[in-house]
Amino acid sequence: MKIDRRKFIKFTSLTTIGLAGTPIARALTGEDSLLAPVKPEPSLDNPLTARRWAMVIDLRKCLSKEGCTACINACHLTHNVPDFGNPKDEVKWVWKEPFEHAFHEQEHEYIDEKLKHAPTLVMCNHCDNPPCVRVCPTQATFKRETDGVVMMDWHRCIGCRYCVVACPYGSRSFNWRDPRPFIKKLQPDFPTRTRGVVEKCTFCEERLAKGLLPACVEACPEKALTFGDLENPESEVRALLKENYTIRRKPALGTQPEIYYII
Repeated sequence: MKIDRRKFIKFTSLTTIGLAGTPIARALTGEDSLLAPVKPEPSLDNPLTARRWAMVIDLRKCLSKEGCTACINACHLTHNVPDFGNPKDEVKWVWKEPFEHAFHEQEHEYIDEKLKHAPTLVMCNHCDNPPCVRVCPTQATFKRETDGVVMMDWHRCIGCRYCVVACPYGSRSFNWRDPRPFIKKLQPDFPTRTRGVVEKCTFCEERLAKGLLPACVEACPEKALTFGDLENPESEVRALLKENYTIRRKPALGTQPEIYYII
């Protein structure tokens, strides 16, 4: 059976029209080829940005609700922090220490006894001059140039723990055991870690990318945590620093911590 050239062209033209817009047609025309430019999917995200993120913790508000751990629970739930049930293997991103331990330099005999033993919220200080970054041999921990957040790349971490030793705030935890079986409620949107990896607070960088405040800030029922751009004179953190006397942990070390406390 013979098909003349004119009928063949007509037939193939109709077939192409029928397939237009389908994956097959796109493949035939090269739109889905490796050489074709990939069009990014539209995103509804409106990320929060800053030149230098910082946090102000109002201890007066924080201590007004005794025994509250809402911020800690929210952080650990959001980031798949394991609960081993013992202090030896403990992994923590946000936790509480007695004021006298968190602020050795503030200790004196006339300090208010209530404040002296008060449980003080502590976390990674996201220092401007972070010693942990300087000692990491694989650059698994690094400071973002865009906003100053001290980050962790868990895939690059070799578990040498130099950063743990270098951090003067005890803000890093090491996974001596596989943490995954000890995660109470797995959050599929955040990566889990493995044995032999260091982890810590990252200022909820994954939430900032979605236009959300850190989980601890959002969860605090007393609104004791304020997060914002330290470089913006109009930001709320700058207003709080201007209106209140604040302290930082171990400022004499020259690390320039960016967590400020109102006492």
